Amino acid sequence: MDKISIIIPVYNVEKYIHTSIESVLNQTYSNLEIILVDDGTKDNCGKICDEYKKKDNRIKVIHQENMGLAEARNSGMKIATGKYIMFLDSDDFYEKNSCEVLYNEITKRDADFVIGNYIHVDTEGNKWENPLFDAKIYTNFKLSIRDYQKSFFVMNSVVWNKIYKREFIEKMNLKFIKGTLAEDAIFSTFCYVHSNNAYFINDIVYNYRQNAANSTISTTCTKKYFEKIDEAYKLIFENFETTNNIGFYRYFYARIMPYLLCKIIDSEALETDEEKIDVIKMLKWFFKQKEEYDVYVVNEMLNEIVNNILEENYENALKKIEEASQYRKKISCVKAEKMYAPNQELYKHMSENDYKY
Repeated sequence: MDKISIIIPVYNVEKYIHTSIESVLNQTYSNLEIILVDDGTKDNCGKICDEYKKKDNRIKVIHQENMGLAEARNSGMKIATGKYIMFLDSDDFYEKNSCEVLYNEITKRDADFVIGNYIHVDTEGNKWENPLFDAKIYTNFKLSIRDYQKSFFVMNSVVWNKIYKREFIEKMNLKFIKGTLAEDAIFSTFCYVHSNNAYFINDIVYNYRQNAANSTISTTCTKKYFEKIDEAYKLIFENFETTNNIGFYRYFYARIMPYLLCKIIDSEALETDEEKIDVIKMLKWFFKQKEEYDVYVVNEMLNEIVNNILEENYENALKKIEEASQYRKKISCVKAEKMYAPNQELYKHMSENDYKY
């Protein structure tokens, strides 16, 4: 049995940290190296990590000043000794056999990385009705960056529902970029572009905790936040462009653009109209790609906002943003997520024009 290093950044999650760590300790696969990175947490998480270290010799604890999620993960990777690496966010948790099923697949295929299915849970840990990827549609298969029918859907931008061969990460000199946001997306898309040996399995391996309200987005999506997102999306675009993978980028863009727009809509940290206009002007290059790469937004409410931005009708764009904000506050999390989720109608339209890209 090869060792798997599991890296868990920890910051102000005292309410959930026990569930997260226990989900690792109780895995059916036991040869684990559990790296808890206390990223300057202000609650009791640092002490909790040390208490767990005394209980289980598989646990290593790093205490560092707050440097953000990217550096916390990098710190964990620096001391990781496992042949394989996994990531777990400290407010989420694994299924009991997550490590075992991912390990079995990556060793059987000698893959660079393997993606597993996952399911949303609410703040109390209650699971949503269905996993993200319908097992009837997405059976186990090899991924391809040229496959827009199945691979695209499972090639999501997160790192925590995957297992990576450490040799692959080190060969690519992969790190999370300090000081930026969407670090998962930058890391993941780089993996997609540079690997031709990756797989998907439909086993549910991860429980992703979804807040019932948009409180975090409301308070943290400041102008500075969107400046960092702007930097990240430019890096992602450059990655696809320089490797001649604009065809895949179109599909990535179709998924991420309405998601970003909803973050602008949900943000209450953009307190003035001037700040909101500054943000949408800054990101106009990104919204302009809607026309450049022949992508449309299926949700009409969001589509109107983008069209107003492209026409530089910012006053009307703000009105539509406010209308969308009020609407999203009234609907459930599930409906709010579906609002920005692309659908088959969009992808059918895109696939008819693949040859151009």
